[in-house]
Amino acid sequence: MKKYSPFSLDQQNENIEGRIVVALERISEAFRVLLWNESKENALSPIQIQILIFIYFHTPEFNKVSYLAEEFNMTKATISDSVKVLVAKKLVSKETDATDTRSYSLSLTKEGEKIARKASTFATSIEQPLEKLTKEQKTIMLNGLLKLIYDLNQSGIITIQRMCFNCSHYQFDKNGHYCKLLKSRLAESELRVDCPEHEMKEQVS
Repeated sequence: MKKYSPFSLDQQNENIEGRIVVALERISEAFRVLLWNESKENALSPIQIQILIFIYFHTPEFNKVSYLAEEFNMTKATISDSVKVLVAKKLVSKETDATDTRSYSLSLTKEGEKIARKASTFATSIEQPLEKLTKEQKTIMLNGLLKLIYDLNQSGIITIQRMCFNCSHYQFDKNGHYCKLLKSRLAESELRVDCPEHEMKEQVS
C-alpha cells in the first residue's frame, strides 16, 4: 500500500488538507517565478534580492548576517557570501556596531535602495487577485494562514516569526484578540504577520 502523499491524485482528492497543501505549493511556485524574474533583471540571485528587500523594510537591529540566516533558514556562510556580492556591487554597506566592533549591521546604498524599492513590488500580481475576494474571505484566509505559520514555527520548520500569535504583547481571551502594547482589541483582519513592535513570547518549558 502506498504511503499517504498530498501529491497523490487519488489521496489528494479525498483529503482537503492535501488539496490545501498542493494549492500552497502552486502559489509558492508563483513566488519563485516572480522572484527569479526580478533577480535576473538585476543580475542578482533570488536570495540577494530578498536580502535587499528585507533590509529596506527593517531596522538595523534585524539587518545582521546572523539574523538574516535565521530569517531565511540558511547558513551564515551562505548569507555572508550573498552579502559579499552585494557589498562588491555597491548595493549594501556595512555599519559597525558602536558597542561591539565585532558586530555590524547592513544598510542600503542609494543604488541598493533603488533596486530594493522596485523589487519589493514583485509579488503585486499575486496580491491583485486577492482584491477580488470579499472581506470575509480575506479574513478567513489570513487567520488560517497565520495559524498554519504559527504551528510550523512551533514545530521548528519555520524559524523566526514576528507575528501576533507568538508576541508577548498578544493576548487571546473570550472577547477575542487583544494587543497589550496598543491597548486595544484587534479584529481578525488586523492580525499582523510582521510587526515592528514584536517581542518574542517566552517559551514555557
